[in-house]
Amino acid sequence: MRQFRLLALLLLVPLVVSCSSSNSAGLSQGCANAAAACLQGKALVEMTTSKGAITIEVDGDAAPLTAGNFVDLVGRGVYDGTMFHRVVREPVPFVVQGGDPTSKDRSTFTSQLGSGSFVDPESGQARMIPLELKFTDEEAPRYGRVVTNPSELGKLALMHERGAVAMARSQSPDSASAQFYVALKPLPELDGRYAVFGRVTKGLEVVDAIRQGDRITKAVLEQP
Repeated sequence: MRQFRLLALLLLVPLVVSCSSSNSAGLSQGCANAAAACLQGKALVEMTTSKGAITIEVDGDAAPLTAGNFVDLVGRGVYDGTMFHRVVREPVPFVVQGGDPTSKDRSTFTSQLGSGSFVDPESGQARMIPLELKFTDEEAPRYGRVVTNPSELGKLALMHERGAVAMARSQSPDSASAQFYVALKPLPELDGRYAVFGRVTKGLEVVDAIRQGDRITKAVLEQP
């Protein structure tokens, strides 16, 4: 048995951002209405790249919906063969970003990458997940709302430290799908705006070596 349990799949429904910060409201907007199974506990993903292997600890305690989505996509083989299409190191280290499903097609120009999403083969629809933020003084995560209050940001359970793994998205807070990035240094300016769901526990030197055009060869869940 794996170290985690996946909750039942339910169809995604449009989110209505609530002013309520109650735990029940958070849960109703998160896992209860998720298009992918949420993750309970933590899991390890081994990601083999053209520069070497990295291990990612996925945190379902702090980001059950976002972590569950990532684990599901790993299990489906969505990331196998995809490109790291955005690597920002100058003028200062920033992020290594990949996971765009459209990058599997090697005829696709790099300039066209960055907007692809995971399309569920059963529904034929792109799967989008809401922004998920967990605070240490709250039982359940909040969904669908960017947080900028410094007093709240200091209570985030997961922050943009070096090696943090988070979901990329467009301007809409609820537009994350498959693309992810790894922080090359602490990025507090992204806290509260993007959902961190894990961290690189092994192979940060490999992340440092990745360049635009490098690829994920295989991503698998490690067995206990």
